[in-house]
Amino acid sequence: MTPLTAKTALDRSYLETRCKLIEIAANLDRIERGAEAGAAVSDPRLKLIREGLALLNRTDISTADRAERVQKLFSQEYEQTWSAPNAK
Repeated sequence: MTPLTAKTALDRSYLETRCKLIEIAANLDRIERGAEAGAAVSDPRLKLIREGLALLNRTDISTADRAERVQKLFSQEYEQTWSAPNAK
């Protein structure tokens, strides 16, 4: 199977991506305009969101692994002490 051309990928994803960016901007606006907004500034979740956005905007890293880098940002490192779920 031949990979999509960059133009085809952009054509197919532009409107959806634009919508997601507007939704993120609106969410950040609601957080910053909300009552007690100052408390959110120190919330580690907001820090992670901002770090994720910064990762997407970087041009000095490989563009092929942005999704992996953002996913790892929001993931916990595996710990050997975790127990496996019971198989049914």
